[in-house]
Amino acid sequence: MKIYHSSEIKNFSLLGASGSGKTTLIESMLFESEVIKRRGTVEAGTTVSDYFPVEKEYGYSVFPTVHNIEFMGKKLNIIDCPGSDDFVGGAITALNVTDTAIILVSAQNGIEVGTQSHFRYAAEHKKPVIFLLNKLDHSEADYDRTVEAIHSVYGNKAVAIQFPVNVGPGFNALVDVLKMKMYVWKPEGGKPDVQDIPAELMSKAEDLHSKLLEAAAENDESLMDKYFEQGELTEDEMRSGIRAGMAMRDVFPIFCVCAGRDMGVRRLMEFLGNIAPSVDQSEPMVTTEGEQIKCTDDAPASIFVFKTSVEPHIGEVNYFKVAQGVIRMGDDLQNTDRNSKERISQLYAVDGSIRTQVDELHAGDIGATVKLKDTRTGNTLNAKGADFTFGHIQYPRARYRRSVKAVNQGENEKMMQIIARQCEEDPTWRIEVSKELRQTIVSGMGEFHLRTLKWRLENNEKIQIEYGEPKIPYRETITKAARSDYRHKKQSGGAGQFGEVHLIVEPYIEGVEPKEIYKFGGQEYKITPRDTQEVELEWGGKLVMVNSIVGGAIDARFMPAILKGLMDKMESGPLTGSYARDVRVIVYDGKMHPVDSNELSFRLAARNAFAQAFREAGPKVLEPIYEVTVLTPSDKMGDVMSDMQNRRGVILGMSSESGYEKLTARVPLAEIGSYSTTLSSLSGGRANFTMEPAEYQLVPGDVQEKLLAAYAAEQHDED
Repeated sequence: MKIYHSSEIKNFSLLGASGSGKTTLIESMLFESEVIKRRGTVEAGTTVSDYFPVEKEYGYSVFPTVHNIEFMGKKLNIIDCPGSDDFVGGAITALNVTDTAIILVSAQNGIEVGTQSHFRYAAEHKKPVIFLLNKLDHSEADYDRTVEAIHSVYGNKAVAIQFPVNVGPGFNALVDVLKMKMYVWKPEGGKPDVQDIPAELMSKAEDLHSKLLEAAAENDESLMDKYFEQGELTEDEMRSGIRAGMAMRDVFPIFCVCAGRDMGVRRLMEFLGNIAPSVDQSEPMVTTEGEQIKCTDDAPASIFVFKTSVEPHIGEVNYFKVAQGVIRMGDDLQNTDRNSKERISQLYAVDGSIRTQVDELHAGDIGATVKLKDTRTGNTLNAKGADFTFGHIQYPRARYRRSVKAVNQGENEKMMQIIARQCEEDPTWRIEVSKELRQTIVSGMGEFHLRTLKWRLENNEKIQIEYGEPKIPYRETITKAARSDYRHKKQSGGAGQFGEVHLIVEPYIEGVEPKEIYKFGGQEYKITPRDTQEVELEWGGKLVMVNSIVGGAIDARFMPAILKGLMDKMESGPLTGSYARDVRVIVYDGKMHPVDSNELSFRLAARNAFAQAFREAGPKVLEPIYEVTVLTPSDKMGDVMSDMQNRRGVILGMSSESGYEKLTARVPLAEIGSYSTTLSSLSGGRANFTMEPAEYQLVPGDVQEKLLAAYAAEQHDED
């Protein structure tokens, strides 16, 4: 393989809704560039992109797949991303290391929720966008309707560069208004016959050519002046203007292909090679400290590992982008994240499962290596003289949770290790052992996502697992003040145990101090704070302990033990065993024994006194509330809203966004455990959602009664 420099390298994310034809397009591009001699199909499981067993089994992409295509003296690095929203992590990964987004749109289905999502992610990463209309040979394809939808959603920044001549099963020709030529294909596709535009199509071509001229000229003052003076620009000048407009996200070119029949693919590749920005013209990578790293060969090498996969017959493969410098086989690098050394023993340019060994890769290029000892996804490796860290890619919050365990309990530890390794391959899979819930929780972006993880464990690793309903991380708190005391006394020969604690509990509210006098049962209790300790709880909220002991009733050396006793019950609340929060405890009296008092005695006394007082202080269960944002087609809005209200959701607002309806609501976590599945069913897979934790709120009375009854039954079973 030729050695490519930064000015010859261009990096792309290939995005689009599920089923838009991305994998098929890549197959045609590889065929056109002679990487493969025969095009495979998704249906037959013979494509270069979808080479993992689970992808062949299910017939859809699971992981982002890296490709390098040599064409017309340029190297086009293209990352083919899964289209399903359940595998959105692939798109996020790709956008972090590429410079231009190609968004594939089915001319049959038009703008879909997946299209919207991927465009939004591209906008968040400030990437130029090229729209690519595919499936023009489908019987239900409609070019004009699709372009009109693009304009209605994305405005006049979307500019057509091509339009089809015969949309539908007879599709075989495109008019290119940049070159002002018509491309005609034989039924087998491939290399087209380039012809003059017929007279009957010239008016439409000239109109679109004029709009393209204006879009190209608007982004360059000198081109604008020339356009006003002469009314025309050369093809090279138009390319320059389009390139500038794309870089500023002021021009979104619209191209056409029929990927399944290899029509328009070669012309697309020419456009990408000629007009899309090269890596040295694109935004530089930025370190965790905000430093921009110039894409140049004349600097110590630094690479960012953005993807790791475990591949058949090879093992772990690390994919990386060269941020600066030149990386060569045999280089020794320092992993700044893990403070370890690595040697690049092998270096590859990659096309899916096809790996071509290379001697070196230059700044901006994308490649792979194997057999690194201690490198993980998100790590930075530097040569001597470079000291950067690029940080981990930020992924969306998981939306679907399940408890998980191995059917054979003896394989639980092995299961944990394998899932942790698979989380390296797809960081939107996450696993944790929850001390609070006493469950192992695996989470992801949807039911499909976790089903895919289960398939890999059971078919690749031969470990049978089962999913279950995850418990909800409820919280307990109190709503009024209460008093209690407890004496722990034990005598069993030799030294005994004695500790007595008197305390008051009340809700803790930021900024509200304890009262001087409390009344319970007609008796007053005067409080004289001597010391206050605030504990910021890991699970949110506070425990505040006020030492109001007078006259030495309890020695100061026992106060830490009393605090430990309080924390024991804060970690296992009296109502449901959930974490407690936002409680103030005033220890105002007690008793000691000169011989038998010790730390354990006061810890146990405090624990029991606290539990008694808590139960009498108007205890309430709090539940986690999430803010959920749904993007849905307008014709499904009524169904989505009705379902949301049935989930005890509180609607916060509704609006229109880019041709879709946007619904925002606050919903209890207990009601949205399987929401991704329901929403897909309600909308025919056309809606998606995001969710973020918002707050804790009191559960309704009937829900609390059910929770208390369930906990009591659970405790009885354990006894």
